[in-house]
Amino acid sequence: MTDTAPLIVEQRGTVRWLWLNRPERRNALDVTLIEALDKQITSAEADPGTAVIAVAGNGPSFCAGGDFHQFLELHEQGENPVGFLTDVSACFSRIAASPKPWVAVLHGHAVAGGLELALACDVVVAADTTLIGDGHIKRRLVPAAGSSVRLPGAVGRGLSRWLLLTGELLPATAFANTGWIQAIVPAADLDATATRICRQLADRHSPAQQRLKTLLHRIDGAAPEDALREELATFADNWTASSVADALRAFLDPRTTKADTT
Repeated sequence: MTDTAPLIVEQRGTVRWLWLNRPERRNALDVTLIEALDKQITSAEADPGTAVIAVAGNGPSFCAGGDFHQFLELHEQGENPVGFLTDVSACFSRIAASPKPWVAVLHGHAVAGGLELALACDVVVAADTTLIGDGHIKRRLVPAAGSSVRLPGAVGRGLSRWLLLTGELLPATAFANTGWIQAIVPAADLDATATRICRQLADRHSPAQQRLKTLLHRIDGAAPEDALREELATFADNWTASSVADALRAFLDPRTTKADTT
């Protein structure tokens, strides 16, 4: 890919691929990239022809984190980088709350802000050689876009504490037993595997899937009683607003030649 835009958009059927495109900086996050990503969240959610959004990195890495050059430029201008990081955090929170599934496709490095972007997505696919970690502490920084909040739920308390407090980077294979990464494959198989997984999600695209995705975000971390009430309310809303009864009739109709049992 030779496009100089900070984010390249590729539509593959009902899957929209967003390619982080600052390869010379290992796709480090700066203002232009976050603004472009934020615009694509709005565009993809509004597009009825897009069922799933995949985010990947052009060049040697998925994303190596925030752009330190920009941090220092802001500092030298008398500004605190927290303003920019507030925008990054808000962008990633929009991804986490999106009614459409997001798939992070990792290779090379997924560090700091790159890890936080992956944590905001619903499904993660990684090349087996990908180095993954928080890394902030190595630069005397602390997370600001979600890793201290989302990492424990993704990989467990013990491993998350280790990654956060040491900054160590681990190969994707070290996360195989955490349940966080859906598929870990050789780099040569990454695109095909991610495409297959995106297609599986897209095949289930429906108002019900979107309501379920919104519900999962809303009840994340909620008390069980509150979460159960939210679940029932979502079922009621989906039953009323969708043609669920018609779908059930078709499923139960003995004349149906091929029932969907998957």
